[in-house]
Amino acid sequence: QVQLVESGGGLVQAGGSLRLSCAASGRAFSIRAMGWFRQAPGNEREFVSAINYNSVGTLYADSVKGRFTISRDNAKNTVYLQMNSLKLEDTAVYYCAQSAYYSESTGQEDFTYWGQGTQVTVSS
Repeated sequence: QVQLVESGGGLVQAGGSLRLSCAASGRAFSIRAMGWFRQAPGNEREFVSAINYNSVGTLYADSVKGRFTISRDNAKNTVYLQMNSLKLEDTAVYYCAQSAYYSESTGQEDFTYWGQGTQVTVSS
């Protein structure tokens, strides 16, 4: 069983930055793509970013492209999401997820393990 634990969320002013971390248990981390998703109140959970198993491939939602950067450290079983130039509309619970595949993807159905989420609130 894989456990994913997110950290780094919090309250930040618009234009500020946060770095989310997700620590994963289990031996499969280094051979699985990882992703970040988010869910704002009243909205469906949506894709934010994903990275393939060896960091060669990344994907971003159009809404975060150029502002967010995903990365991973396989030696530490950890994936990161650096969020810069935060906007009010980035407010959401952010979830880390582990894919069943090597390659990055945007579909939630590809991700088999999910963290409990970390709240990110952007204020004006």
